Amino acid sequence: MSDLTACERLDIIRHKNRPTVNDYIPLIFDDFFEMHGDRYYGDDGAIMGGVCYFRGMPVTVIAQVKGRNLDENKKCNFGMPHPEGYRKALRLAKQAEKFHRPVICLIDTSGAYPGVEAEKRGQGEAIAKSIMDFMTLKVPVISIVLGEGGSGGALAMGVCDELAMLENAIYSVISPSGFASILWKDSSREREACDIMKITAEDLVRLKVCDGIISESAGGAHTDPEQTAENISEYIFEALKRKLKKSLDELLNERYNKFRIIGEFQEADNSAD
Repeated sequence: MSDLTACERLDIIRHKNRPTVNDYIPLIFDDFFEMHGDRYYGDDGAIMGGVCYFRGMPVTVIAQVKGRNLDENKKCNFGMPHPEGYRKALRLAKQAEKFHRPVICLIDTSGAYPGVEAEKRGQGEAIAKSIMDFMTLKVPVISIVLGEGGSGGALAMGVCDELAMLENAIYSVISPSGFASILWKDSSREREACDIMKITAEDLVRLKVCDGIISESAGGAHTDPEQTAENISEYIFEALKRKLKKSLDELLNERYNKFRIIGEFQEADNSAD
């Protein structure tokens, strides 16, 4: 692993040629069939989902979409999902549960879309329900952070049995610019914020948030997307081997305990009451 700073990694994951899910899905999966709509409001271009084969095994893939140019980014709302995107993701996850297909989530967003229309359609509720229902999903769930994993927009797809990150990816409960806006009232200080937030893959493995780090090609994934895709594929293969051996009770208990050990807390002393 490289010893780059967090803000240097931010530059890499925002490189204009960094691979997106549109590059990775054909390299990792076979016969991907995209499915659309949340059956409530409409479709959301910021989240792509469908069924496919992974090394001969049927799986469901749910992925956050980013573009490489203005036209692509307009179609996917710059990778910021609306509530109908999270409802589509949950619909596909429930379908996967019904047909006993593992779920693979590919995370890459600076955050959920914060616009007025998204709030009117229940953005907070859609994210909260996704987090709640993924916790009890009765099939293995493997999540991979490809680049930015920002705020609730990423957390909605980060409730899983194993979470891995590409080595230059970041993952946090708020984006660096959002952090800087709240702490210093100055979003332009995001690079400074990035270096103090503990959001790199190495930080999050140490904090027991992330379960594994996936190597990128030298200089970043954009220098050799095929090699990076192969590394992702190998991680998914090994993770599924581990999780498919588990009984349903073991799977759900381990998922619950995985999130219970994150962070530090102290029980209140009520002995004086």
